[in-house]
Amino acid sequence: MTLERVKHTMERLKMQHTLGTLPELVEEAVKRKEGPLAFLDRVVTMELQAREESRIATSLRLSGLPKGMHLDTFDFAFQPSVEKARIDFLATGEFIRKKENILFLGPPGVGKTHLAVGLGVRAVELGYSVSYYTMDELIQVLKKRADVPVAKQTRSAYKKNALVVVDELGYQSLDRRETHLFFQFIAARYVKGSLILTSNRSIRDWVHLFAEDELATTALLDRILHRAQIFSVDGRSYRLKDMEKLLKGKG
Repeated sequence: MTLERVKHTMERLKMQHTLGTLPELVEEAVKRKEGPLAFLDRVVTMELQAREESRIATSLRLSGLPKGMHLDTFDFAFQPSVEKARIDFLATGEFIRKKENILFLGPPGVGKTHLAVGLGVRAVELGYSVSYYTMDELIQVLKKRADVPVAKQTRSAYKKNALVVVDELGYQSLDRRETHLFFQFIAARYVKGSLILTSNRSIRDWVHLFAEDELATTALLDRILHRAQIFSVDGRSYRLKDMEKLLKGKG
């Protein structure tokens, strides 16, 4: 009767993760001769850990972040142009608290996306709301909501989330309408949330991305760079890394 009463109480407390295993946990506690306080500590710790794992999994799914890219799998030895200590500091989430932006610039294949996504995953683990878009995806989403200014789209993830990752800026130039929509997006998040941008183009070339509009490009850069840390990622391509090994093996 006591076990059923405890299970009923756990249901009301929504302790769903440990509710189903309670009989086994009690049996194990008896075998261990575990005291009541130690048993209670173990149960609530297991429930908390399971809830946190569930929260992270759900948040990652909603974020749209690509799978399999974590900071602990980034090969800093292969890409020495990236200072690990700086990335480790970003992984504390301090830049999000300060509403700063991060730019990863460099040629294709050098790990820009891996770093951006890895920081996004870490932000989710820290409890921040995160969204990921390629530049093309973002523009398409902005076009669908073009009838409402971005500043008034209070429920849109790309407006309200603490961190937005925009990947692959530079692979396609924007026309004037698209440039205006992207400016709205940047202006709406300015000093209100953090942004991580990756680009294969240097900043001095960005005018060619934004409809050859120098005024619009200047206005964009003014807001993006005001509170920004810039990383120039150089070196060999990760995508060619395995190919190089294969060719060496044949040689």
